Amino acid sequence: MALAVLTGGLALRIVDGQYAVLGGTFVAAAGIAVGNVLIPVVVKGSFPHAIGRVTGIYTAALSAGGGIGAFTPALEPFVGGWRGALGAWAALSAAALIVWLFGARHGSHDGVPVTHERPRRSMLRSPLAWVVTLFFGMQACFAYILMGWLAEFFVAHGIARTEAGLMLAFINLIGIPLSFVIPVYALNRPSQSGWVIALACFSVAGVAGLVVAPAAAPWLWTVLLGIGMSIFPIAIGVIALRTRETSETTALSAMVQGYGYLIAASGPFLFGILHAATGNWTVPLVLLGVVIIVEGALGYWAGRPRFV
Repeated sequence: MALAVLTGGLALRIVDGQYAVLGGTFVAAAGIAVGNVLIPVVVKGSFPHAIGRVTGIYTAALSAGGGIGAFTPALEPFVGGWRGALGAWAALSAAALIVWLFGARHGSHDGVPVTHERPRRSMLRSPLAWVVTLFFGMQACFAYILMGWLAEFFVAHGIARTEAGLMLAFINLIGIPLSFVIPVYALNRPSQSGWVIALACFSVAGVAGLVVAPAAAPWLWTVLLGIGMSIFPIAIGVIALRTRETSETTALSAMVQGYGYLIAASGPFLFGILHAATGNWTVPLVLLGVVIIVEGALGYWAGRPRFV
């Protein structure tokens, strides 16, 4: 259903006019939101013994898709204008829907059986569920701030806008190979706490570089921050690891991503408010450092081998 909604929304965007584009984007985003919640459930139910590998493939695909999306305007000369460029994404979504329908019909579930009963208690009453939610929200907040402000930060410190854009794109590209490595090792261990702390240290080092000497080694800070952002597969993977049944995974995934992305959305806004109010970058970067520290602390707790 999520893929069908996504495909319909993407197709609607090519009809004509700004309202069609906005409406289609809203519908497509709704499909993405539902799909994001259900992915951990699919992983838990169909690949219980390969959570790390499958989560890695999923997050690598997300990173690749985000990077490829930037080239959409370049498609216009080859597909007859902006409608063809946008329609290419609708075609890709439709192809994914066909593949999914075929796989769902012929696939088998040899792992955790899918349960449809309601969880025994609300996830809102589980302290661990809130820890996982806040951990997810903090890592997403960190990523959103970087994606929203890093290029502008580098430009303000004398780096050419084109190079700053390449650095921002490179952060996403770093996540592709790391998504094939980190989840496989981190999510196949009883505890993910050590991995969380290690990746948070990379993030702290990158932010420290931005504060102390932003223009001295910008590509180094970019690499460190990109490695730190590779904590995302762990944040997704613990949703399945901290639950016993797929019904619990569904409930936890909805809570984590619903509240988590709401928390994350406030990050770039607060960062901008602090930058405008202080007239410098130090205070908002301190906020970013606090976000990373809180992310690490919550991730250490969320990574311990327990169940909601």
